[in-house]
Amino acid sequence: METKGVEFSMKKYKIGFDFWGLLLFLVIMLPNFIWMAIPAPNDILRVSSITPIIDTIGSIFQVIFILLMCILIRKDSAKIKFSKIIIGMIISVICYFIGWIFYYCGFTNSLIIVLLTIPPCLAFILYTIDRKNVLALISVIIFTICHIIYGFVNYII
Repeated sequence: METKGVEFSMKKYKIGFDFWGLLLFLVIMLPNFIWMAIPAPNDILRVSSITPIIDTIGSIFQVIFILLMCILIRKDSAKIKFSKIIIGMIISVICYFIGWIFYYCGFTNSLIIVLLTIPPCLAFILYTIDRKNVLALISVIIFTICHIIYGFVNYII
């Protein structure tokens, strides 16, 4: 009997280094590095979180997905090329940067929080889908859920 759907086998993976995965992570982290060094006007992101357990779980899965995305490589994944998924990833990164630009212009409404929360996660999700990296995808989805809860509970609700 055959099973259909997502199939997972460690035999389909190899340990290596995914330069594009690391580059995506560094590009998405760039505004965060700037924010740590140069506070934005009306910097609401520097307040204490009211979701510390969710934040801790999210941080753990962030480290896990980054490691899995950068060192666990699917043997049958093709070289990076401009596909609908990669274009969606690039658009997500652009939306995220737009969110940071508006944040540094002093805007701190719900739309800005959404732009700082969902697009970077979507970029990672799309990248791991393109790379067929199921373990990284599962980890990034857990991180995304935590990141969305953090953003919405701390800044929108």
